[in-house]
Amino acid sequence: MTTQTQNIRILLIDDDVNLNRVIRYQLEKHGFTVSVAYNGKDGLAIFKESPFDVVLTDIRMPDLSGIEVLKAIRNIDQQVIVIMITAYGTVEQAIHACNLGADDFLTKPFSQTQLMFVIEKAFQFRRLQSENQSLRQLAEKELQLDNLIAASSEMKRIIQLVRKVSQSDITVLLTGESGSGKEIIARAIHMNSSRKDNPFITVNCAAIPENLLESELFGHVKGAFTGALKDRKGKFELANGGTLFLDEIGDLKPELQAKLLRVLQEREVEPVGSETRIPVDVRIISATHQDLKQLVAQGRFREDLYYRINVMNIHIPPLRKRKADIPLLIQYFIQKYAPDQSRQWRIDAQALQALEMYDWPGNIRELENVIQRAVLLADAPVITLDVLPEFIVQKDTTLFSPESKPTSLNIEDHLRWLIEQALQQSGGNQSRAAELLGIPRHKLLYQMKKLGIG
Repeated sequence: MTTQTQNIRILLIDDDVNLNRVIRYQLEKHGFTVSVAYNGKDGLAIFKESPFDVVLTDIRMPDLSGIEVLKAIRNIDQQVIVIMITAYGTVEQAIHACNLGADDFLTKPFSQTQLMFVIEKAFQFRRLQSENQSLRQLAEKELQLDNLIAASSEMKRIIQLVRKVSQSDITVLLTGESGSGKEIIARAIHMNSSRKDNPFITVNCAAIPENLLESELFGHVKGAFTGALKDRKGKFELANGGTLFLDEIGDLKPELQAKLLRVLQEREVEPVGSETRIPVDVRIISATHQDLKQLVAQGRFREDLYYRINVMNIHIPPLRKRKADIPLLIQYFIQKYAPDQSRQWRIDAQALQALEMYDWPGNIRELENVIQRAVLLADAPVITLDVLPEFIVQKDTTLFSPESKPTSLNIEDHLRWLIEQALQQSGGNQSRAAELLGIPRHKLLYQMKKLGIG
């Protein structure tokens, strides 16, 4: 028994005096605090007077049945664990009770081991429910549009677009490099839509073996192929009423592209090995790091499918093109991975400068890994250069060194200094310099002309 029994209160309701005595002894021996009632009315009266963690009640009692007790308890408390005690001949009633909200049942006669196992299993299930609810609430909070990290103008524009598309069932194609945050945007669209209480199902089209992908998407019936030992629902059915996120859709083989197109057109799936079509109500969000237009031109992606999934395109720029987001992302990942949240974690100026100057080929996913590593290695609640990977620290971080920074408070002096440093670091490439500064190229050219930077 792994549940901590101290201070756990159990109410036992059964008109069998001898059985009550035995069960009470067994429970108290394991450290539970037990109250006993010998009929349903007394049991409900005791329950209303004091809080309990578990109720063990017989189904057949002379005044109020266990089913009636269960219904009354559930009207008072949805969280208390209720376990029904039943004779062999009333198992069907016990199953009915579980459908009405009971957590489990015990069939007489049962051993002490069985009793403890059922109570432990009920507690574990409730803990899992509570953890899932907490995680869902956290995810919902983080995926609220006002809470998404967006300091850059690019991400602010994307969030405004997400806000609009969330209000409809329009089919969305997310494009952008691997690790740029496409799945986060997909989840945000779902969580801010009318489908948020229904499933969000993800399929990575590149990760599933080709011979299993059709079954994964559409399901299969027993005996459809070797290893199909029972009927299995596909992702489309599992996502019914919600959203199906098709990640890396550019990797779909032509045969599956044709079948996917048919499903999107007809809103029906046909499991492998079946001749029955099943209607589905699913919103489709797709994502790819590839250029689908180029794949269409090469004959590797169906043009009709491309237009079907690309009703609304949202392009997620790479992290190197929205460096204004980096400080906020760093702070978010520090809060996520810092081992001691009671201490005020921070990042020092040199470490922040190095992270902002790095190009992040792995995008947000790479930044998250770096910060997770840094908080693990840090001896104090501060991220410094010595806990960053060498491939980041070894980049020339002297270009934006404070030593060469203007000492005056003149804005134009500082602006000239920033532009000159960016041009120096980019080898004179104006487009790259504009990326480093986080501004459009035409604004850089305007400032260069204004400041006489040649």
